[in-house]
Amino acid sequence: MRPCGIFIAVVFSYFPVHSYHLHHPRSANDTLGVSQRRAEAVKDAFEFAWSGYHTYAFPNDELRPVNNSFTNSRNGWGATAVDALSTAILMESQDVVTTILDFIPSIDFTVSKSGTLVSLFETTIRYLGGMLSAIDLLDGPYSYLLQPSRNTTALERQAVSLATRMKFAFNTPSGIPANNLYFPTDTYDISVPTGLAVAGSLILEWTRLSDLVRLLDFADLTQHAEEYLLHPRYTNNKSLPLPGLRGTDIDLRNGSFTNVRGGWGGGDDSYYEYLLKMHVYDPEQFSTYKDEWLKAVDSSVSGGMFSHPYTRPDLTFLSSWNGPKPTDVTGHLACFAGGNWILGGIVLGNQTLVELGQQLTDSCAETYSATITGIGPEGWTWEVDDDDIKVDNQFYDDNGFNITSIDYDLRPEVLESLYYAYRATGDPKYQEWSWKAFQAINATCRVGSGFSSITNVNAPHGGKFTNFQESYMFAETFKYAWLIHAEDSKVHVGKGEAQNWVFNTEGHPFKVRAKQIEGH
Repeated sequence: MRPCGIFIAVVFSYFPVHSYHLHHPRSANDTLGVSQRRAEAVKDAFEFAWSGYHTYAFPNDELRPVNNSFTNSRNGWGATAVDALSTAILMESQDVVTTILDFIPSIDFTVSKSGTLVSLFETTIRYLGGMLSAIDLLDGPYSYLLQPSRNTTALERQAVSLATRMKFAFNTPSGIPANNLYFPTDTYDISVPTGLAVAGSLILEWTRLSDLVRLLDFADLTQHAEEYLLHPRYTNNKSLPLPGLRGTDIDLRNGSFTNVRGGWGGGDDSYYEYLLKMHVYDPEQFSTYKDEWLKAVDSSVSGGMFSHPYTRPDLTFLSSWNGPKPTDVTGHLACFAGGNWILGGIVLGNQTLVELGQQLTDSCAETYSATITGIGPEGWTWEVDDDDIKVDNQFYDDNGFNITSIDYDLRPEVLESLYYAYRATGDPKYQEWSWKAFQAINATCRVGSGFSSITNVNAPHGGKFTNFQESYMFAETFKYAWLIHAEDSKVHVGKGEAQNWVFNTEGHPFKVRAKQIEGH
């Protein structure tokens, strides 16, 4: 494991880290009772939302909870059901698990029922990730949830069927995969670039699939594409990003980046996330991925992306960039980074990383405290011109940012980072913040037969309901809100523990490679 003394020196020279005392999870009976009751409350909300989906939308993709109808935005393969499976297993919701396991073998992944393009990225993280996670969980610590005479063979068969059906995405001149796939003719538009998050966020799922079924070509395809990202080339060589950072769009024809804009938010986020998580999956094979991740973190800190609002210097957000120039805008999606940096600190034994991740996590939690609903917005900025600093803007003065996108799309990223922060430190404040956020979501977004995205987090009652319940709420939002209180879960990450599991970007836990090999 490469020491990161240079990184630590840079960090300390720019941002002195305050020491804190490690708090272990509390064990008093009354406190455990509180955690158990909260975990049960989250499970009840999950099962309520599942019941509404199962009653009015199953086996379609999503529920419209206001009028009890449904949508098929993910090709009509039952996205909510597959996305919900790993959470139902962790929560030991036997009826839900059985229903989904009975359904998955009936999916025909060769045809898009909704008649729209198939997203390679979304299909991989939701459907493929959900099935692979269920295999690991049901072949592992939750095998008792399988009914007698049942096994995970049908899940394996469907995972292979889906990945095989999408392999033509990699038939580009460069091997960088196309994202928008037209199934009727196995075609895509070669002129449409692939995003960094697409090209760099398939590798965990497709490598896990190769390991499970012992067919190397799935892993080889994604690892070949990753080489273009690890050794980037740019169409325009001016104003390149700092070391470890990347542009966003990649030309399918030659694998070169066509711009130098980027960030830790949507479109780029899970590339950086998976650099670290592939190292967790197999530290030996993917050690160079970890090195690139450390460069990205280092550049983000020393290059001015680790930014403090003018009126709230106690807060820290990650700026976006255009070449080496920071732009002080970010959003809810980028709030995963706090948990990601904390995970890096856990697995690399780097306390500085843990504390930097805490700063990001604590600041993202503050966006929840700033709004009327108690829910953080989709996007915000803390960018001000010198002439505007003293302008009377009470919200900015109080909170350190201005909201740029005021909706909430049932997103999990803040809850995700709070979970990692709690597992690294044991500090009960993270449980409290997570519970407060869940209560706000439950109070504001719960409507009709489920939960809906809302249009305005800073308006009474959240403005209006969009009448759409995202499948990832089942995979991630409920899961992280539950895990932080579910001390007895058989799947966790933790400081000072062997990392037996790694979560994909959709919140589906995979067994790490070393442990999988030991089991054979």
